[in-house]
Amino acid sequence: MDYNIVKSLHIIFVVTWFAGLFYMFRLFVYHAEAEIKDNPERDILLRQYRLMEYRLWYIITWPSAILTLIYGTTLLYLNPGYLSMPWMHLKLFFILCLMLYQWKGQLLYRSGLKEPIGLSSFKLRMWNEVGTILLVAIVFVVVNKDSISWLWGALGLVGLGVVLTLAIKAYKRVRSDEIKN
Repeated sequence: MDYNIVKSLHIIFVVTWFAGLFYMFRLFVYHAEAEIKDNPERDILLRQYRLMEYRLWYIITWPSAILTLIYGTTLLYLNPGYLSMPWMHLKLFFILCLMLYQWKGQLLYRSGLKEPIGLSSFKLRMWNEVGTILLVAIVFVVVNKDSISWLWGALGLVGLGVVLTLAIKAYKRVRSDEIKN
C-alpha cells in the first residue's frame, strides 16, 4: 500500500479516536451529574447515557484507536528510520500516555454500567482535559520535530495544563453561583 494512503488513513483515525475520547469523557461528566438527580429523571438519563457511551466507545472510539495503531505501526514498518529519531521516541511516549488515558476511560465506562461512576463531574472535567493536553503534545512534536526546544515544549504543556485547570475551576464557580441564584 502506498505510504501516503497509509498516512492519510492514520490521520483520519487519529481524528476519530480523539473525537471519541473527547465526547466520551464529556458523557462521563453528564453521567455523573445525572447520578445525583431525582427519579424518574435520573433513571431516564442514566439509561440514555449508558446507551450513548456504549455506542461511542465500541463503535467509534475503540475501533479508531486500534486502526490508528495499526496504520501508525505500518508507517513505522514502511519507514523504520523514524524509530531512530528523538522526536518519534517522545511521540511514542505520548501515545503510551494516550493508551493509558483510554484505559482510564474503559475503567470509568465499566464503573458507570453498574454503579455510580465514582468521580465528581469536576474531576471528570479535569480528566476530559488530559486528552486535550495529549493532542497538543503529539501534534507539536510531530509538526515541529526537532525544531523546538523540548524544555519550552514541556513548559508550554505545563502552562496549558494550568490554564485549563483555572478555566475549569472558574466554570465551576460560575456554575455554582448560577445554581444559588
